[in-house]
Amino acid sequence: MNQDLELYDVTIIGGGPAGMYSAFYSGMRDMKTKLIEARDRLGGRMLFYPEKMIWDVGGVTPILCEDLIKQLEQQARTFDPTLVFEQQIEGFERLHDGTILLTAASGEQHWTRTVILAIGYGIYKMAKLELEGADRYEVSNLHYTVQELEPFRGKRVLISGGGDSAVDWANELESLAEQVTVVHRRDHFGGLERNVLRMKESSVDVRTPYAIEKLHSLSGEMIEHVTITHMENGQTEMLEVDAVIVNHGMKSDFGPIRDWGLDLGEWHVSTTERLQTNIPGVFAAGDFVDYGSKLYLIAGTFTDAALAVNSAKLYLDPAAEKVAYVSSHNSRFKEKNKALGVVEE
Repeated sequence: MNQDLELYDVTIIGGGPAGMYSAFYSGMRDMKTKLIEARDRLGGRMLFYPEKMIWDVGGVTPILCEDLIKQLEQQARTFDPTLVFEQQIEGFERLHDGTILLTAASGEQHWTRTVILAIGYGIYKMAKLELEGADRYEVSNLHYTVQELEPFRGKRVLISGGGDSAVDWANELESLAEQVTVVHRRDHFGGLERNVLRMKESSVDVRTPYAIEKLHSLSGEMIEHVTITHMENGQTEMLEVDAVIVNHGMKSDFGPIRDWGLDLGEWHVSTTERLQTNIPGVFAAGDFVDYGSKLYLIAGTFTDAALAVNSAKLYLDPAAEKVAYVSSHNSRFKEKNKALGVVEE
């Protein structure tokens, strides 16, 4: 081991909502903290949906995803954790003294006493439209995510997919685009019930069970028509389009982390209700975890993060308080409150 490595109390792998809140909460627990993110910035999967409106975070009025990322990052930096970017952690080694040595794909090493895995669905990318020649339109009007809404104003937009993202984008674009059509292979949509109902009661043209069969272009540069096929009777129909948005989910890969010995299924790692994995000193939070009462919402992610940090703290010091003091009584906020001009009695 590199003797110059600095030992941390907790190293968080992943910079999405779970990782960012873990970094903040570990500061509340007075833990020496490092966060490692494979990308060049924080945000995790939220980076795919910067203009999506987030409605379901407690105490936060509807907020653009990109703005929520900024607020979470600002909060994550409160206690000055060490942030490391563009490193994908692959290796895990338990040293003779019980500490853990993590190794990145690039060879960098990180020394830590505990680990919190906040890696979501691993290294992921959008599932592509599996039609010959589809990739040529990715530079024009075939989209796998929506970075801005304005380019779709007055356009005829076809959305393919039936999950949360497809439903959310249909609702966001309904009042902006000339026409929004949603095609989905099944009659059932996987989005939140209220959002699905909103979509079906709007002017959105919902086609089920249909799938995209062919893309047409006279110019060879942009999609101008799309052929959709009924999944049961084989009937086809050609639609005029200005833009196609594909939300077919994500393909993910946990990579070498699968070799660590975790109780890891296809999509999630099994943990206790206290977010302990089957490996001592390794905890998890966010979309990566599965336990009996798990809530797959950003709001649930914050609870996961706090529970994981508390468990890591108790692993290091069984005599420690089980939870952090609330911010109004936590000594770590005294100087920060003074900086904000707050006079405490």
